[in-house]
Amino acid sequence: MINITFPNNDVKQYESGVTPYDIAQSISPRLAQDILAASVNDQEWDIMRPITEDASIKLFKWDDAEGKHAFWHSSAHLLAEALQELYPGVKFGIGPAIEIGFYYDIDPGDNQITAADFPKIEAKMLELAQKKEDIRRESITKADALDLFGNRGETYKCELISELEDGHITTYTQGNFTDLCRGPHIPNTAPIKAVKITSLAGAYWRGDEKRNQLVRVYGVTFPKKKMLDEYLAMLEEAKKRDHRKLGKEMELFAFSANVGAGLPLWLPKGAALRDRLEQFLRKIQKQYGYLQVITPHIGNKMLYVTSGHYAKYGKDSFQPIHTPEEGEEYLLKPMNCPHHCEIFKAYPRSYRDLPLRLAEFGTVYRYEQSGELHGLTRVRGFTQDDAHIFCAPDQIKDEFLKVMDIIFYIFKALKFDNFEAQISLRDPNNKDKYIGSDENWHLAENAIIEACKEKGLNARTELGEAAFYGPKLDFMVKDAIGRRWQLGTIQVDYNLPERFQLEYTGADNQKHRPVMIHRAPFGSMERFVAVLLEHTAGRFPLWLAPDQAVVLPISEKFNDYAYQVAKELNAADVRAIVDDRNEKIGKKIRDNELKRIPYLLIVGEKEAQNGEISVRKQGEGDKGTMKISTFAQNLTDEVNNMINQ
Repeated sequence: MINITFPNNDVKQYESGVTPYDIAQSISPRLAQDILAASVNDQEWDIMRPITEDASIKLFKWDDAEGKHAFWHSSAHLLAEALQELYPGVKFGIGPAIEIGFYYDIDPGDNQITAADFPKIEAKMLELAQKKEDIRRESITKADALDLFGNRGETYKCELISELEDGHITTYTQGNFTDLCRGPHIPNTAPIKAVKITSLAGAYWRGDEKRNQLVRVYGVTFPKKKMLDEYLAMLEEAKKRDHRKLGKEMELFAFSANVGAGLPLWLPKGAALRDRLEQFLRKIQKQYGYLQVITPHIGNKMLYVTSGHYAKYGKDSFQPIHTPEEGEEYLLKPMNCPHHCEIFKAYPRSYRDLPLRLAEFGTVYRYEQSGELHGLTRVRGFTQDDAHIFCAPDQIKDEFLKVMDIIFYIFKALKFDNFEAQISLRDPNNKDKYIGSDENWHLAENAIIEACKEKGLNARTELGEAAFYGPKLDFMVKDAIGRRWQLGTIQVDYNLPERFQLEYTGADNQKHRPVMIHRAPFGSMERFVAVLLEHTAGRFPLWLAPDQAVVLPISEKFNDYAYQVAKELNAADVRAIVDDRNEKIGKKIRDNELKRIPYLLIVGEKEAQNGEISVRKQGEGDKGTMKISTFAQNLTDEVNNMINQ
């Protein structure tokens, strides 16, 4: 008999060889029907795989991320099986589950695969799924694996196998398809009821531009057709909200091949929007005692060698800048942290100086591959709302609480009401891959956990997900159509203070190493604006809107009065423009509603005579006629209420 420990710490005895499915069946036949995957001693586990020793167990259903991951991982294999039948001679790279759905990288050989083939691939996948093929796991030797895949001409698989350790190789088989894989998978293909191939893309083998370019086939599956229909409806809505489309329509940003891929150009309205976001955060940071700093866009290569960023980002950085000085090299900075460490070192520090909070809207550069660039969400030059807090170990909790307050305030002001958090902790069974003392890790992890409890934040805890330099807290928000985005992160770092030999003099007159907290509520200005655009569908909160009001003269006769109105409003800090096109007023209203301008101010003979404006609000219709000064005051009050509520 073996002891099985459940998440609530209950312990039950089962015979050795029991499977997670058996355990679920012993609890409830319905649970056994619903589970898709499990974890055993925090390792991913197939639900039909035997357990032979005492273990802790978690069971995952579709609503769990781990359940979806297993479902979509198995769907990637189903896709490969279908492609193998439809396109003889196709070779396979890798096929993982992703956040939503899955993909498989394939070398099609002499075959041509286009979007016109999607219905055929979907039909074949459903045909295979309906056979309810068992998905069988098998441990295999390295030699046998090389023979198996080598005989099939699977050169990509053989390359992967050659790098694996013997004794740790597994395959999964369904029908006539066998894949090199660690799992886990669902027991069989029966739960896959709805299939959609979503797109094709090019992908270099192992991300190397010098290697073969493969075809990446993306897809998504669901256990019910209704779920697929809802997902496709969400995709259609997402197309309407695409920040690249909205950014162009609203004249916020642009890209130029002459400037370079992944290097956004902020147009006047976009630059003003970004500046308002920066000023919003600067004001908050000032209240919390942050000191603003500015650092160069480049740094000596040795700065990033010392920090470890060169080893981490070297391949993803722009090539070094060589100066006329022999052997002198500079890099476009990939991170702001090393520069802030040097600011800390610029003067002797005492415990009385701590916590020292340094903030910067610092632009950094990373050479992302061209195929991975995507509007503002994946660029080569971006500005982080970066801050680094240098503090004593016993100050971590208080600083965490203050950073959480900032993040909550921002989320509330921008109506990101639906969010979740994850606490990433050290793996207690594998401490060797982390730096820092047990005492410091204990302090930092407890500080994060206690801070979340004090704030009433029901954060998910993940062991082994901490960075090697310290634990962290990440915030994921759901936007208006249900998509998850990571916004806001707080990280504890013992690494950089050690690498840069940072010190402060304690109350005991001895030298001590500070702890460093990284935090970025927005993450990057580029990505945050993109997410905000898609979340709001371009209908920004009034205080952020590029244009808060547009004045619409009903004919050319009233253009002069329209400009007088706009001038008075701008003098009262209301962002107003004039649409003086020679068009009918109905068309002007429709066009400016499409531009998502919050207020439409219509002026004609009556308004001009009385010094008034006729007000329409986006989505709410007519608000009546009022004096210009009254409207300006009402708008100002509305903005203040939004920010201060």
